[in-house]
Order: sequence, then structure tokens, then C-alpha cells
Amino acid sequence: MTQTTGTTPELCDWPATRLAQAIRQREVSCREVMAAHLAQIERLNPQANAIVALQPAEQLLAQADERDAQLARGEVLGWLHGMPQAPKDLADTAGIRSTHGSLILQHHVPTQDALVVERMRRAGAIFIGKTNTPEMGLGSHTYNRVYGSTRNAFDPRLSAGGSSGGTAVALALRMLPVADGSDMMGSLRNPAGWNNVFGLRPSFGRVPRGPAPEQFLQQLGTEGPMGRTVADVAQLLAVQAGYDARSPLSLDTDVTPFTQPLDRDWRGARIGWLGDFGGHLATEPGVLATCAQALRHFEALGCTVEAVAPFFDMDRLWRAWLTLRGALVAGAQGAWHANPAQRALMKPEAVWEVENGLRLTAAEVVRASVDRTAWYQAVREQFQRFDFLVLPSAQVFPFDATLDWPQEIDGRRMDTYHRWMEVVIGGTLAGLPVLGMPAGFGAQGQPIGLQLMGPPRADLAVLQMGHAYELASGCSGVRSPLLG
Repeated sequence: MTQTTGTTPELCDWPATRLAQAIRQREVSCREVMAAHLAQIERLNPQANAIVALQPAEQLLAQADERDAQLARGEVLGWLHGMPQAPKDLADTAGIRSTHGSLILQHHVPTQDALVVERMRRAGAIFIGKTNTPEMGLGSHTYNRVYGSTRNAFDPRLSAGGSSGGTAVALALRMLPVADGSDMMGSLRNPAGWNNVFGLRPSFGRVPRGPAPEQFLQQLGTEGPMGRTVADVAQLLAVQAGYDARSPLSLDTDVTPFTQPLDRDWRGARIGWLGDFGGHLATEPGVLATCAQALRHFEALGCTVEAVAPFFDMDRLWRAWLTLRGALVAGAQGAWHANPAQRALMKPEAVWEVENGLRLTAAEVVRASVDRTAWYQAVREQFQRFDFLVLPSAQVFPFDATLDWPQEIDGRRMDTYHRWMEVVIGGTLAGLPVLGMPAGFGAQGQPIGLQLMGPPRADLAVLQMGHAYELASGCSGVRSPLLG
């Protein structure tokens, strides 16, 4: 794929960092920005189905006028002042229908924002609607029975990934300047790779979560930022991150470094290539080759790249994953499952997850946590040898959007609906910062991505290396052919 000159309205093409500066300096008005993005949504969203629950244009333009009036008085709310945003439909947004992709919640209109939404609102964002997600975020393929399927930004016949699929497509098609997502099993990373954008799964606790009835055991999922450039991702992380007393495991973070230039000399940095963990992962032909080609961009930066031999029992890690995920999903959705009328509205994969969790004993959950801890320590040892670990963002290229999930990869049957995304569980279980970023395109033009995994709490270093990779690869200049 090569960079093309398109017909996308100029304001929609600007990086969010440039757009925010232009708004603050009153080079463009918030109304102009809103009108341009609404026009882009009208042009491309019918095919992509990335943005849902779209609010009336006249109301959004009136809010943009209010933001312009604030600027005229010298008032700037924050980095997102006047910028259109559409929170992921897993994040409750006061006054806007927030279904979580579930028929059970199809009429749910929250009165309270999720913490990540609250922070974006405080920073001046204008919420135009939501971005589509799978039912309750389960599965890395964005489709549900409330809004339907979101289509890949580079080929509408294909999956957009998930569960932040609507977010990634809205960014790639210039319908949003920057956007939020969340990630339990690659939900920020896989859609980024499949739509040629960037998605950061922050260190656990970097972005406070909630409000939620349970705040101590839910330690697999986290919110995070997505953008077309790494600088945009870093700026949105600065909005999202920081301690909140309502989220007891959140980190007390100085967000200032995320707002500074990300340039850094990486000569001599050591990159460990995990690949398919020595053949453990079933991988579609072409994925590893495309990702391996992308490693040359690290070498161009002066880094050394070395293949990493398997260093952990990955079957043990998968069993721990199934146990911990099942326990948490059962805890979150068990009440629905216990109600026959609500259970009938749950997709089969959600029912399977809950029933898997309900069969567990407390001893099994503790054993899985012990295994998770052992994995963390093994990965930490690898960071004594390497500055970063790199692996594919998915085991397959984007597949037919009409399928529920890949049943087989290269002759190997998938024994669960999410086994084809096993490649992402390592970063999640270790609680590490991981940046999903473009790797390139397969032989049939399908996008695929890399995961750039950093040491514990090294979010800034991951962003700095991602920024250097972006400049070396030119990946942020590759545009979807749908843009014209």
C-alpha cells in the first residue's frame, strides 16, 4: 500500500495534536471542525457502521458554537476543547444511549459518565455518539444484534477487529480525530493493527476504571487511547491517566511527560521478537512474514533485533487465562445468566464464558493467579536482556465480516471462540504497556499489526519507541482507499 492523495476534508485529515492547537489559536472554529467531521460521517459511516447512536447535528453544532464562545472569552477547557468524540459503547456516557452492544441494554441511557468519559468531557470534548463494539466487548470482531457489524476501514468485506473496532475504523476513515477504547484481550491492539492506526493498552492502573460495583478483582481490562499518530495517542493518554480515589488500584501519574515531544535516540536498543512462541500459536500463512518485514524499521533506527526462544509453558498460561477471564465474566454477567429472559438475549459465546466461570472453584482461581504471577516474573527476566518485546497483534489477517470467528488457522482447529487471539494474552496478564501499531499489508492487501511490549510501567518509553517506528516506517501516511 502507498500513500495516496484523497478527497477527505482537510480538517479531518489533520492529526489531533495539530487540530487541538489550531482550535486553541482560533485558526479554525469548533463549528468548522464539527461540520467537517459530521460531513465525513455522513459520507462514510453508512458503509463502515463505526459510529452509532449519532446525536442530532443541530445539537452538536450548537455545542460547537458554545465552545467557540468560550474561546472568545479566553476559556480553554483542555486539550479536547471543541473536538468531536464518540466514546466506545462499553463506556457509559451520560445522556447518550450506551448499549454495550447488548440487547439487554439496548434502551440504556446512563445518567453518569464512566471515569474515562468524565475526563474527556472535562477536557472539552463534544460527544457526538458512540463507537460500535461486540456484545459486552466479548470477541475481537465488532458485531452485535443492536447495531450490526462494523466493517474494516481498508476493505468493507472484512472484520474491523474488536472490541474497539468501531473506534479504529472511525479513526482510519477520519470520522474522529482521536478516540478512546478499552482492552481485555487485545481490544485496543488488534483493531489498531487491522485498520492501520495505533492503540495503547496502558500499564494496569494507568487509566482509572469505573464507576463499577467491583473494583479490586477486575484486573484484566483497561481503558486506553487510540489515534492515527503516536503523538495523538500520548496526548489522549494524558487526558485519561491519573489517580482517582473512586478507582482504588489507579496509579498516581504525572501526565506531563505524555504531553511533551516523543523524540528519542534509540540506537543500541535491544528488541526481542517473540513471533509465534516457537510454533505454539496457530498463525495464518503470511502474518509472521509481514510482521518480520516490519522489524527492519527497528533496525533502521539502530536497534538490534533478536529472536526469543520460548521461555514459559504457554499451555499453562492459556489455562490461567481461561480461568481468570471466566471468573471475571461470570462475576460481571452472572446475574443476567441466572435470569432466563435475559440469558436468552445473550450471545452463545457470552453464555459459554459465564458457565465456564460458574464451574470454577476458589482454589482454581488462586492457582491461575499463581500461574499469572509466574508469567510476570518470567517476562520481567526477559526485560533484563531486551528493552522491548515484539509480536504480532493477531494470528490471522482480517477475515470475512460475515463470520462469527475463525474456526481454523492453517489446519489447526480453534477450540474456543477467542483462541485465534491467544497472541495478546501475555501483555494483558503481565499488566504491561503494549502499543498496537501497523506492521504492513499481506499479499491480498489485508492490514496486520505488531504489539510493542515494554517493561512494567514504561508507558512513556513504549510511546517514544512507537513514535520512532512510526517515523521510520511511514505507516501513519498510509490511507484507506475508501477515503478516495
